[in-house]
Amino acid sequence: MHVITDTAPGVDTIAVVRAALSAGAPLIQVRAAEDATDRAAYDLALHVADLCARYGATCLVNDLLHVALAVGAHGAHVGADDLPVDAARRVLSPGAILGGTCRDADAARAAQRAGATYLGVGPVHQSSTKDGLPDPLGAAGIRAVAAAVDIPVVAIGGITPERVPALITAGAHGVAVIGAISRTADPQRATRSFLNTLSANPAGVAR
Repeated sequence: MHVITDTAPGVDTIAVVRAALSAGAPLIQVRAAEDATDRAAYDLALHVADLCARYGATCLVNDLLHVALAVGAHGAHVGADDLPVDAARRVLSPGAILGGTCRDADAARAAQRAGATYLGVGPVHQSSTKDGLPDPLGAAGIRAVAAAVDIPVVAIGGITPERVPALITAGAHGVAVIGAISRTADPQRATRSFLNTLSANPAGVAR
């Protein structure tokens, strides 16, 4: 499970991260605001990286490879408009975690060949946390990508606990979550709900 930071107005980003980690979230992905300065992105990522270290969790940084390196994150995730996966792999250490965004089987195979550790695939459903997204893929889109590669597929976009079982059945290894945790009254409880659902629907179990 990837918990992605939310920097929307009114969201206490660090409080949400701390709540998710205290509930057992295994990975936090730092997504800085689109208009954030490098310094602001660095400060946020450093704080999150320190919290992840305290809780024994993995820390990734979205898009900003130099920030990932500067704060000692475990790796990064690159989207369609960021550095290509092969270029990002040259920037990061060979052992670093590197995620790549894709939406179809051909792009998924290319990302795996280029050195991606996992794939972020979506949006699966309509999402309220990012503007300008393409049409939702649904579980069928997850199934097509997962069948094309040997690396984990992480579903993103409009994910709720109720939608997790169908995505795991479709071949997702896990899910990435933003609003369903950060925009709830109790992020810790929301995180536990996701973790319990994932535990009850383990990836790789034939159905």
